[in-house]
Amino acid sequence: MAHEHALEPLPIGSDGWRDELRETFRLAWPLALANLLQMLVHAVDVIFVARLGEQELAASALGVALFGLTMWAFTGLVGMVAALIAEELGRRRHSVREVRRSVRMALWLAVASGLVGMAICWSGEDLLRLAGQDPALAARAGTFLQIIMFAMVPMIGSSVLRNFVSTLGRPVFATAITGVALIVSVIANYAFVFGHFGAPAMGLEGSALASVVTSLVQFASYLVAIYTDRRLRRYRIFGNWWRPEWPRLRELVALGSPVMIIIIAEAGLFSGAALLMGWIGPAQLAGHTIALQIAALAFQIPFGLGQAATIRVGYHYGAGDHAAMGRAGWVGIAMGSAFMLATATLMILAPMLLLRIYVDPTLAANAAMVGFAVRYMKVAAAFQLFDGVQAVAAGALRGLQDTRVPMLIAVFSYWVPGIGIALWLGFRTPLEGTGVWIGLATGLVFAAGLLAWRWSQRERLGLTHR
Repeated sequence: MAHEHALEPLPIGSDGWRDELRETFRLAWPLALANLLQMLVHAVDVIFVARLGEQELAASALGVALFGLTMWAFTGLVGMVAALIAEELGRRRHSVREVRRSVRMALWLAVASGLVGMAICWSGEDLLRLAGQDPALAARAGTFLQIIMFAMVPMIGSSVLRNFVSTLGRPVFATAITGVALIVSVIANYAFVFGHFGAPAMGLEGSALASVVTSLVQFASYLVAIYTDRRLRRYRIFGNWWRPEWPRLRELVALGSPVMIIIIAEAGLFSGAALLMGWIGPAQLAGHTIALQIAALAFQIPFGLGQAATIRVGYHYGAGDHAAMGRAGWVGIAMGSAFMLATATLMILAPMLLLRIYVDPTLAANAAMVGFAVRYMKVAAAFQLFDGVQAVAAGALRGLQDTRVPMLIAVFSYWVPGIGIALWLGFRTPLEGTGVWIGLATGLVFAAGLLAWRWSQRERLGLTHR
């Protein structure tokens, strides 16, 4: 009987807060773990390229920055397929045809946006030169981008399939497949960067090729998982793959475009902060980079909870259960807040323990960087709670298919009080780098407050009515 229960979708009509807490946790932990593993996949590339030297690492960083921003933005564009699938399952538990249509159009959109992303990467050298980067570095990064661009479509496609399996109650597939991608990334980098297993030693270009191989294996793994799972297989998501569903495609673009803009706005805030730190000094920039990595690591948990909240709220939205919508959103926000409160405490009480993940804080050569990193982590601890709230509240609102106003909230919060205060405190006061971090915190405080307020006012604003 337990096996049969596993073939059913996640319960839609939770009987209370305890049930919702259990179901949100069941959905969120595999997604959060998959997010953490994905960070390790990216870290593997850095670890291997770093051995090639400073120039190659710098060129890789430039290339990955452009590729990553483009890829994550388009992942946001297609990601609203989770909310559409959840709504359809909430409205009618065995809504096979409607789910298939949504996934098909999301895959169409993944291919179309991926081709646009490839065109951006193809012109990567020119774009980096326009951004004022060193011509030699831009040229190396451009070559790197013209290889890694072939990972764009399978990566965005994998994101669609990840949303599909997770919304259908198989989030653990996302964890397992990302674990497979991590192993493939290590093997492929070892083979192509340094020339093992009979492969040529390709250096930086080998790292780009390893990313392409990893992305293809990841996409293929999702296909295998879907076609070997009895529940997922019956949706036949590639059935009639040539048939357009233009209204559904327009709906995906309309809902996903604001999410894409939010990702670009947030990435711009943190990229801008790095630029400001570079103007202040190299030690401050290094400390900022390490502190930000630790904050990003912690963020993967509320990010996973936000993804779970989108699905859980979306189920109840489709079913028209207003009380359950509220429970799903508030449970996610409470869980995200509790976790971030714990990480904030750790940042304050044991910063050296966290720094050891990335650097040796006892080395004299790292003293200045570690000093700045510890200082910035105190500010990061202050904004952890708000970062968790804004991530999950945004996810809950996506479950209600509310993306346009949250986009405006994010752009305003990050780019008016956020970057404004960072500039003022960083360059008009003695706070310098700490002032920049206070600006980052301010942007997140505004975003969290406004998004939580909008969630609390969902009934009055008519967001819960389809």
